[in-house]
This record gives sequence, C-alpha cells and structure tokens, in this order.
Amino acid sequence: QVQLVESGGGLVQAGESLTLSCAASGRTFSSLAMGWFRQAPGKEREFVAVQSSRGITTRYADSVKGRFTISRDNARNTVYLQMNSLKPEDTAVYYCAAGSNTGMVVTTPAYWGQGTPVTVSS
Repeated sequence: QVQLVESGGGLVQAGESLTLSCAASGRTFSSLAMGWFRQAPGKEREFVAVQSSRGITTRYADSVKGRFTISRDNARNTVYLQMNSLKPEDTAVYYCAAGSNTGMVVTTPAYWGQGTPVTVSS
C-alpha cells in the first residue's frame, strides 16, 4: 500500500504563489508516475498535472498551464506542485495521486492522498 501525504495548502490572495508537497512511502517512489488533482466545493475532481517516474514526461490541464509546475525529487520521495498567479477559481482541495504511468494517473490513479485545501481570495 502506497501512502501519500500532502502538505502546503493554505489561504492566499489572488496573484500570489503557493507550493504543495506530497510525500510518498510504502513503495519505490521512483517507479511511480505522480500527479495532482483538485476538487472544488460542489464540483467533480479534476486533473491538474502529472509527471512520469523519471520526470521526463509532464502534462498539465489547460486551466493551469503556464502557471503551475509539477516536479519531483525521487531521492526524497516527494512530488511538488508550484502554483503561481493563483486565481480564486483555483480554490479547491488538492490531491496527490500515483500510478504505474502518466496515462493511468490521469484516468484511474491507483493511489490517493487525503488532500490539502487551497483557498485563493480576491
């Protein structure tokens, strides 16, 4: 069982930046593709970003492209989501996810974290 624990969420003003972290344990982190999803109140969970196990392949949702950056440090078993130019519509609970490859993470992640809330005020 892979354990994923997010951290770094909080309350920020529009235009500010925030970095989320997700620490993994229970399985070799370097073998997993890692991604981020978010769920706003009353809405379905949506894909945000994903990165392959070696960090070579990266994909972003159009809504965050150019503002968010996903990265990973396999030596520390941690994946990050750097969020810049935050907007009120970015407000959501952000979830870390993992799977065997990027495609699987985007469609049906095998593992989920508990989520960390991000609130962007105007």
